[in-house]
Amino acid sequence: MPAKRRLILITGASGAIGGALADAYAEPGVELILQGRDPIALKMAAHRCTLRGAQVTLSRLDLAQPGALTSWLDSMVDEQLPNLVILAAGINLNTRAAEGEDPEPSQHLLALNLLTPIRIAQALAPRMKARGSGHLVFISSLAGWYGLPVTPSYSASKAGIKAYGEALRGWLAPHGVGVSVVMPGYVKSPMADGMLGPKPWVWSPQRAARVIRQGIQCNKARISFPFPLNLGSWCLAVMPAALSQRVVSWLGYGVKP
Repeated sequence: MPAKRRLILITGASGAIGGALADAYAEPGVELILQGRDPIALKMAAHRCTLRGAQVTLSRLDLAQPGALTSWLDSMVDEQLPNLVILAAGINLNTRAAEGEDPEPSQHLLALNLLTPIRIAQALAPRMKARGSGHLVFISSLAGWYGLPVTPSYSASKAGIKAYGEALRGWLAPHGVGVSVVMPGYVKSPMADGMLGPKPWVWSPQRAARVIRQGIQCNKARISFPFPLNLGSWCLAVMPAALSQRVVSWLGYGVKP
């Protein structure tokens, strides 16, 4: 009887981090379910992963549609419950100085960055708990330590998914299920290029994927990088709020009228 393949689900696989993680996990004996919005980038990722020996299934499902998402997850677990789930899908939205954020795009961002990974976890975590194994990975951001004035909704979504992942880890740990929260700094990508403000210590997606995979393998609760930016972001979270706000503005992340 052939050995069961290791099943890995990666959302946002057409993006920089998600695509690099697909490459990092592609090898014989692995089946990848890759979800993404960009059909060309998704097909390119599938081609690379297939060449590495992985079996690949693609999905262009709109993750922000709860009904379709639930049906997709139910049909997936009917076949095989994933061993590893990496929730890398996400978008960003920069504020405008005078008007602030547009409400509709902001709501869409929160639905995709925060509510969608929570819905996926709520569907899969109880099944992993009953099985006694599995690993859920949430992609937060160093912006989850302290909200940046140029990206308020994005910062809120990343702070929220950080807190959710940390809480879920405590619930699932006694049952053999791992949960990791990834807090990257700037990773070279169109989304990062479009963000306002300076971008120190930019990492390549491949470097980020290597560190993330190592952290997942060690079942680290928090995988944050690069160290200098992580330390600085954490300091903003623990300093008095008025001082943090002045530091953020001085560093070039303030919004000018």
